[in-house]
Amino acid sequence: MLLKLYEKNNNPDDLQQVINILNDGGIIIYPTDTVYAIGCHGLKERAIERICQLKDIDPKKNNLSIICYNLSSISEYAKVNNNTFKLMKRNLPGAFTFILNGTTRLPKIFRNRKEVGIRMPDNPISQEIARLLDAPIMTTTLPYNEDEDIEYITDPELIEEKFGHIVDLVIDGGIGGTEASTIVNCTNEEIEIVRQGKGWLDEG
Repeated sequence: MLLKLYEKNNNPDDLQQVINILNDGGIIIYPTDTVYAIGCHGLKERAIERICQLKDIDPKKNNLSIICYNLSSISEYAKVNNNTFKLMKRNLPGAFTFILNGTTRLPKIFRNRKEVGIRMPDNPISQEIARLLDAPIMTTTLPYNEDEDIEYITDPELIEEKFGHIVDLVIDGGIGGTEASTIVNCTNEEIEIVRQGKGWLDEG
């Protein structure tokens, strides 16, 4: 199913439909400030397991990431010291994934790794969904094979054609990007850019 959403003035019933799907343990594909992503309610373990199987992710070996609505909600799910908080405040919302040590509020599947990726995309649609859900959204990029046409991860109609049968909803938020987020590891004393992506870090 394909649902068109806009940067603002969306029909509340359309937004509620998205929230209901997530609360029921469903999986959605939605736009971010980087690429289209696949996501679910970040506290529903079965939905997270479904995405891990779909993406062939081993949670024991791979960091899982969540989208938070604001900085205060980040501190519920990750341990944030003063320096990291200031760094995130300067750079979020933005095209970054900050790797932090997780808290016990996250489901057991996250605790296999003890670390969690934190995202706050600069995208009104994903921000609105996170705000209304009032919970983190577990998020990962769409599966992509380099032999495929790039439009299968950027064009919502083609995304729906390819993935519509394995997810509960595809949100059409316009043509998506192709550049991934910049990954910043904040679990040690030194801040480390693990992968340079779309976001350019302002270290202050």
